[in-house]
Amino acid sequence: MTLRLNPQLATGPQGPAEDGQVSVVAEKQALALEPPRLYQVVMLNDDFTPMEFVVFVLQEHFHHDIDAATQIMLKIHHEGRGVCGVFTKDVAATKVELVLAAARQAGHPLQCILETA
Repeated sequence: MTLRLNPQLATGPQGPAEDGQVSVVAEKQALALEPPRLYQVVMLNDDFTPMEFVVFVLQEHFHHDIDAATQIMLKIHHEGRGVCGVFTKDVAATKVELVLAAARQAGHPLQCILETA
């Protein structure tokens, strides 16, 4: 927990102390920190990208084992889209860019998007 000190001058009913010195009182205020928002990386189905390539991308960039990658690929194929993983915004955006770059390099039109979780 992060604490912020809020210094205030302490004065009596007649003002500052008679000897000219001023005392300082520090009040603790707790800052409410929220966890970072999470985002889903979603792959979209198309009729041209081979299923094997989708499984490869899921294993390579999202570290799924062969069974999980195959299940996600089948979900993408049958339902039109599938969640590859849930990450913070920067990590999710990086994963989307890596997938799109790998698809372009392999000559596939695979699409990958970012959505709030």
